[in-house]
Amino acid sequence: MTAEPQAAGITAAGVLAGCGLTAEPAAPASQARFPDGTHFRIEIPSCEGPEVLRAIVDEASARGVTVNRVSQGSGAMLHSEAELAELARIAADNGIEVSLFVGPREEWDIGRAAGAADGGIFAGRLRGTRQLRYAVEDILRATEQGIRGFLIADPGLLQLVSEMQQSGQLPASIVWKVSAVMAPSNPLAFRQLERFGASTINVPSDLTLGQVAEMRSVSTLPIDLYVETPDAMGGVVRGHEAADLVNVAAPMYVKFGLRNSRLLYPSGLHLAADAAAIAREKVRRAQIALEWIARSELKLAQSGPGAPGLGVPEPGR
Repeated sequence: MTAEPQAAGITAAGVLAGCGLTAEPAAPASQARFPDGTHFRIEIPSCEGPEVLRAIVDEASARGVTVNRVSQGSGAMLHSEAELAELARIAADNGIEVSLFVGPREEWDIGRAAGAADGGIFAGRLRGTRQLRYAVEDILRATEQGIRGFLIADPGLLQLVSEMQQSGQLPASIVWKVSAVMAPSNPLAFRQLERFGASTINVPSDLTLGQVAEMRSVSTLPIDLYVETPDAMGGVVRGHEAADLVNVAAPMYVKFGLRNSRLLYPSGLHLAADAAAIAREKVRRAQIALEWIARSELKLAQSGPGAPGLGVPEPGR
């Protein structure tokens, strides 16, 4: 016998309600939006160079997925100027923001505290004035090639570059993205990072809906949230929960890491094939999450390419 089609109007929440059950107290829906009035954007992290960006663009086109932002963890410092310019051109042609990690940072420095068992908290920090100088130079170099998005993991650097931007020393269109390694776990820490000049802030991927709502209650800045994380970040898989998360967190960047995947940082030609394959699978994960969002009863809208507020590169042609 063939299975009967699902009866119209049946919902999982309705079935549970019939048993006297509710999943959890409802968190308040966010009333904040991106500048174009939408609720969410899609981000693919670990875009380690032009070839990986091409793979993302190709896979997204094949699957009908709009990718609004790509981010990268190896650091702008590990790209040549020609590669930075190429990243800028590809992204500009497709209306995608490119956010590059600022390097160097403590996890790769000669100091070994970040490599200790309990040293992970230091990983993205900058050690001393010399590293601050390198970091500023890293941003200036990438900006010259058209890049308009940077991942920041040091609060002092965030405050410094924000002040440089306000004084006109850096382009007003640059987006400062707080890295997941500096993610705030409470609303006051979130608000502090906003005061330091953050444009968009990663929050921990294991927050409950209620805790995400607490973050949203103090700010309208975009929230970046991994709905799937690499094993090193806990291996959270909650793409099926994307609609509920967006409803509470909007405006939200829905980020796709990949559990059960190899580490890529620092990347290069020796890992190019792996980095591209991993990126393609993240786009596939995004397609599945978008199906879950569409299936929900929530009316959630995604930004299109080149939407206002994106740090789309401005390459010199």
